[in-house]
Amino acid sequence: MTDDTLITSDAAPTNEDGAFAVVIRGLTYRFKEQVAVADLDLDVRRGEVFGLLGPNGAGKTTTLRVLTTLLPVQEGEASVFGYDVRHRKIAIRRLLGYVPQQLSADAALTGRENVMLFARLFDVPRRDRRRQVDESLEVMGLQDAADRLAGTYSGGMIRRLELAQALINRPRLLVLDEPTIGLDPIARGTVWERVAELRADTGTTVLVTTHYMDEADQMCDRLGLMHLGRLRAVGAPAELKAALGPDASLEDVFRHHAGDTFTDNDNPEGGFRAVRSTRRTARRLG
Repeated sequence: MTDDTLITSDAAPTNEDGAFAVVIRGLTYRFKEQVAVADLDLDVRRGEVFGLLGPNGAGKTTTLRVLTTLLPVQEGEASVFGYDVRHRKIAIRRLLGYVPQQLSADAALTGRENVMLFARLFDVPRRDRRRQVDESLEVMGLQDAADRLAGTYSGGMIRRLELAQALINRPRLLVLDEPTIGLDPIARGTVWERVAELRADTGTTVLVTTHYMDEADQMCDRLGLMHLGRLRAVGAPAELKAALGPDASLEDVFRHHAGDTFTDNDNPEGGFRAVRSTRRTARRLG
């Protein structure tokens, strides 16, 4: 079957991977001569919240972009709910919700118009669009602000709007790349409350990257810690901390596996360029 073949969102994959939503084997990705992801093996279980940790340049965002079909598979294999990422891009996109690091909401549109745009992009049937747009806005607590311009939203509201966009096709896998960057603690908590409610209601699998150790510790069932393109450790937060000692924190685990390196200046995904990008996003979110 070619990649151009359309399937309905409720069509079952023909090569299910059992208990896993994501299976990666030997994934390697290079930007010219620089290796961003190196021989990565990773499994994400169905229904869990899995966190990818690591300093800028570790390969986290590159991995997510491959899984969301925004970057091609160069070497190795990857599948999402049994669909081969290399050959079944359209099928996979119909199963995904994705919130990137950079803001994706259009400030010149209302919240409702932003979500409706995504409903059209994800080919939600016309007869269902209005209802599903209303449901997504309600789930994210934005129904009262739905007809205001997104440019008037606070940073936390923008992130919830982007989650509403990502949920419009009722994804089986929700991919969140730094979803709470730059938000105050209250706004961060609200975003995670909505994600937890979604998971409880629908069983959606969540794959997230974050630099907030408290979020990773409290919200993730399991964590994978990446450094310089390689997976250094995988396990539940409590297991990773216990492996270092009874008083270890998740930050201790992070430093143990990644050292004190905040950026890898030779990696196109990291370095000063990534830091500047992160800071710009934080400023825009207020």
